Amino acid sequence: MSDANVRIPEEAKARLAAIAAAEGLSLRAYLARLSETLLTPAERAERAEKARTALAQWNGYAPTTAEERDLDSELDRRLAQVTGQ
Repeated sequence: MSDANVRIPEEAKARLAAIAAAEGLSLRAYLARLSETLLTPAERAERAEKARTALAQWNGYAPTTAEERDLDSELDRRLAQVTGQ
């Protein structure tokens, strides 16, 4: 496996290194593991579509675009409320 250089602020590097060390990993190993666990926007969209399809088949749940937008807004409002933002 070849290595790549990534330029980030020193503070970000120090924070990531501390997180990695707390988990008993090198920064390199931590970033490699992180890259394997995070989803790309396309992967998230694909999973969301599969979930929508499964819900529609299971119980007929098929919100409109407007309903999805309203639900997203409500979720954002509730998250802001509990995080104090």
